Amino acid sequence: MTLEAAPTHTWPLAQPRRRVPRAFTPADVAAFDAICEPASLRYVLTPGSTTTNAADYPLAREVASNIPIYDAADLRHLGPEARDAAMGELHDVLLTGPGVYVVRDAVPAAIVDRATAALERIIKREEGTGSGGGDHFAAPGHNSRVWNAFGKHAAEDPASFAAYYANGVLALCFESWLGEAWAVTAQVNVVRPGGRAQIVHRDYHLGFQSPATTSRVPYLSQLASQLLTLQGAVAHTDMPLESGPTLLLPYSQTYGPGYEAYSVPAFQDVFAKRSVQLPLRKGDALFFNPALFHAAGSNTTADLHRAANLLQVSAAWGKPMESVDRAKVLLDVWDELVATWRDGSLSHADKDALVAACCDGYSFPTNLDKDPPPKDGYCPAPMLDVVRCALGRGANKVEAAELLAQLAEKRRA
Repeated sequence: MTLEAAPTHTWPLAQPRRRVPRAFTPADVAAFDAICEPASLRYVLTPGSTTTNAADYPLAREVASNIPIYDAADLRHLGPEARDAAMGELHDVLLTGPGVYVVRDAVPAAIVDRATAALERIIKREEGTGSGGGDHFAAPGHNSRVWNAFGKHAAEDPASFAAYYANGVLALCFESWLGEAWAVTAQVNVVRPGGRAQIVHRDYHLGFQSPATTSRVPYLSQLASQLLTLQGAVAHTDMPLESGPTLLLPYSQTYGPGYEAYSVPAFQDVFAKRSVQLPLRKGDALFFNPALFHAAGSNTTADLHRAANLLQVSAAWGKPMESVDRAKVLLDVWDELVATWRDGSLSHADKDALVAACCDGYSFPTNLDKDPPPKDGYCPAPMLDVVRCALGRGANKVEAAELLAQLAEKRRA
């Protein structure tokens, strides 16, 4: 028997090791312009065309200005396989697609109106005391901003809060980008007639840092940053183009050095040349990758106060921009939660969306001396699991308060 010689392979590990650079090379405005030109074939993350092909997004009703438009009715009541497929499509839109999509009628207009009435009371009180918030990227005095509108809404009107966030379509959008255990925060923004456009920017995390700070962040961490947050907005008024809906630059999120480049005038010029706007109706939702170049537009109307609930949703392992006292939110809306849990009029997806929005769905950080991993697993029970069990057995508000206090004590350092 003759043994054949073993084939010779050149394994990658046998090659001289190539050091991965820590920082981006200097930004190239010509490459950025080519990425964002609708007919371009230049791309950064994966090969492909920067013209949105409707066939790539079969769940979308249409494509307008390179942006897929979905209808909430098509995203409700999906079975497990269809739901996974929908999440895959939405994820692809944000990662290597245009980076932005719209969901028509994401929140029913009647529910939006109830929430708007509660939020307007909050705005009036805060402006009466001089405590109303400013904006990150717009001149002061041109809008009304409510920080932590999520917690304030729950305290102001638990019923309308519960109706608003018992929304499986919103939860589907959140999970598609961030996975489970997402954490939602919300800020209300009202732009008055005459309000000027924002400066073009990227969003949280690195979009809120100075260029000097960002340049010291390794480029792989810059790319990873966009995966930690989902930016969204629910229109609380109709938003015709003259009211200044958000200016968007499709595919700009695929440009790697964008967190360092968006403040450079030459890149701002590309944005001014290539950005698009879509009119929105009350109840429509807009979702986009935080790395997308964007800016709220100028409100040139005489009498339309453009209002939106800005949703900033964080992955379990990202730090949210706002701190929310979720135990207080839970107790503020506990009676609504109990009624919703028992109410057969809502789908399981809508009920679960409401509870998930109110809770911390992640086990960490915690004090592992007092809150050790269970014998059959690695993670202590998160607030979400504790609350689901309490709702399942019909706990009242007093019992819920005691459970939440015990959980807080276990997690306290």
